[in-house]
Amino acid sequence: MFSKKRVLIVGLGNPGIEYEKSRHNVGFRSIDALRADLENERERDKFDGKMYLGRLYGKDVILLKPQTYMNASGRCVRAVSDYYKCKEIIVIFDDISLAPGVLRLRRTGSAGGHNGVRDIIEDLGTDAFLHVKVGVGDRPRKDFELVDWVLTAPDGEDAEKIGGVTENMPALFKALFTQPFERVQGKFSH
Repeated sequence: MFSKKRVLIVGLGNPGIEYEKSRHNVGFRSIDALRADLENERERDKFDGKMYLGRLYGKDVILLKPQTYMNASGRCVRAVSDYYKCKEIIVIFDDISLAPGVLRLRRTGSAGGHNGVRDIIEDLGTDAFLHVKVGVGDRPRKDFELVDWVLTAPDGEDAEKIGGVTENMPALFKALFTQPFERVQGKFSH
């Protein structure tokens, strides 16, 4: 039986096959990578989210993919966190201010222009959750619509770099759950 206090790991993205490989869906792809190591998995569709409950590297966790679309992720995160009394929240999301494949860890922080993170901060009433930022690079030109940029799939070297980060999420989380944060931050943040 699972305990009532878990770590909530949220991967941000948009539901639907048309968004699967987009820059905005690095959070969903990260959750998929973590599921490979999830023990005693139980899947639930609840609170407008796809949840995968189980044990990951010795911790009771909920892996969550909100199905509310990116800009309304907060209500799903808040509902799951409240219902399961999660003691810790970690959010994985794309960041255009970081080069493709760069990973940055922050214990707290602003939304930095990311509407999904902004919505979570507003619904939780705090920014005190671990931010796992995956660099996807900025638009090639300032007149390129941001929404078009984040909703398209990267290609070539950018796709390889971003894919390398999402595929490496199990190593990152194993380290986060077993080592001091500063050591993990120094090893994984670029």
